[in-house]
Amino acid sequence: MKGTVKMSELVIKNLAASIDDREILKDVSLTVKGGEIHALMGPNGAGKSTLGYVLMGHPNYKVTGGSIKLNGVELINKTPEERARAGLFLAFQNPVTVQGVKLSTFIRTAYNQMHPGEKIPIQQFYDSMKQHMKKVGLDESFISRSINDGFSGGERKRFEILQMVMLKPKIVVLDEIDSGLDVDALKMVAEEIREFHNEETGFLIITHYQRILKDIEPEFVHVLMDGKMARDGNRDLSLRIEEEGYDWIRGV
Repeated sequence: MKGTVKMSELVIKNLAASIDDREILKDVSLTVKGGEIHALMGPNGAGKSTLGYVLMGHPNYKVTGGSIKLNGVELINKTPEERARAGLFLAFQNPVTVQGVKLSTFIRTAYNQMHPGEKIPIQQFYDSMKQHMKKVGLDESFISRSINDGFSGGERKRFEILQMVMLKPKIVVLDEIDSGLDVDALKMVAEEIREFHNEETGFLIITHYQRILKDIEPEFVHVLMDGKMARDGNRDLSLRIEEEGYDWIRGV
């Protein structure tokens, strides 16, 4: 008898957070379940990227209220490493350079920490990595390079997607993954996201624009403004924002 698939669930409830005593998130509630694709949109300064950082436990941000639960486990007091091991993944808007740490070593180590019970032969793991590198448009030579060292903006974003498909998280947060990508690169990245998407994994795609949502159609669209959820809807909401901007939501 086959076991039942355990669906992941990220529950954000009344979340508030600040940086340097300045309140950025004021009251954010959102639930992302396995198999779902959510898009989070909003104007500059709305708090979208802040939400991503707070979800992953960035030390510069202080949670002042609410909760973040992944599969019923509270993450607020967990370290970023513990959140990653729990299955939460954030593709950063501006990925950092880590000199002296090879791309391949980083992904292999991270995978072993996130999936301690799984033993995949090293060669099999690296063969899979090379296969996915080709799919996102990264040359095999990148496998021995330091993380993001000398990478272009687009290459950094491709590496974020490579991490996602190799680490197999439960909830994926993509922070403006489309920025810095040309049309062809965006199509390659979108194809990998669609291929990785499954009933066990939920997606939250943070974006300013509609263009990535043309290739990855979200079931749910949310608008964050002034640190609060201002509107919820389906893909039609993102299409209207593309045509009319945000003033109609503000009531201007």
